[in-house]
Amino acid sequence: MVGVTRTKQQAAAVLAAVGAAALWGTTGTAQALGPEGMQPVVVGALRILVGALALTLLAVALRPRSRPALPTGQVARVPQTVVVLLGGLCVAAYQVCFFEGVARAGVAVGTVVALGTAPVATGLLGLLLAEKPSPRWILATAGAVTGVVLLVTGSAGPGVRVDALGIAAAIGAGLSYAGYTVAARTLLLRGVRGLVVMAWLFVAGAVLLLPVLFSVDLTWLRSPAGWAVVLWLGIGATGVSYVLFQHGLARLSASTVATLSLAEPVTATLLGVLVLRESLSVLSAIGIAVALLSLLLVAVPARRRARRRSARSVQSPP
Repeated sequence: MVGVTRTKQQAAAVLAAVGAAALWGTTGTAQALGPEGMQPVVVGALRILVGALALTLLAVALRPRSRPALPTGQVARVPQTVVVLLGGLCVAAYQVCFFEGVARAGVAVGTVVALGTAPVATGLLGLLLAEKPSPRWILATAGAVTGVVLLVTGSAGPGVRVDALGIAAAIGAGLSYAGYTVAARTLLLRGVRGLVVMAWLFVAGAVLLLPVLFSVDLTWLRSPAGWAVVLWLGIGATGVSYVLFQHGLARLSASTVATLSLAEPVTATLLGVLVLRESLSVLSAIGIAVALLSLLLVAVPARRRARRRSARSVQSPP
């Protein structure tokens, strides 16, 4: 019975992590439907600001009567305040690095480098939490990254370019994602409530990004479309998504959640086809299939291990 319950919890955690990634995948479509004059870095800063407010309100409003059981593990002995500051710095750095990488290296190259770096870096940083990547995770992550490469390459067109600073910025985005994921996982393992963790990290990130908003043109915010984009990105693609993200991260390893986050470009591509009427090449379709199969592979081991534990508990004498 315990094994069945654990299996259901892990399945729910996988769905939560994939749901978070799916919401992140709406950001490109939302910006494409927004008004003229929106600068990506500014949109990112506003997204983090509104998201931090939403997460803080949710953390205050949704106080559970009892704290759910959290996984145990060996956590690096870094002061909690330092973990929060480092996580917030990574939240802010991701926005700047990703948009700069995409702007300089192009959407295709920037996206592939950032999303390809993130799960690998998270797996390596996860060693600080005594979370050793399994051979199955390595295989699934390699497959998912390959799928993303095929997906983005098929959508890139002939104008792909390579820019050294753009590549460096995209790598920085991947490392930043790994940084705030492992920081959040560290706080969760120390018993901090999930919503509180997300609120802390995003408030710290928002404070660091505030200066960006004092030197840019924000006249596009006067339009209803501008506010609609910012509110959706802040509440839906940040507030709600990170509620789901922390739920998955509390029950799965940091590396597993990072790999499941590769559902983001799959969602973005499908929305581009369905909402923006973009074309889908054969190569992109193959990439989507490979990525989805690899993401399914990530979830299978936990379910099987839970069944084996359940079987052993039934066979063991009272």
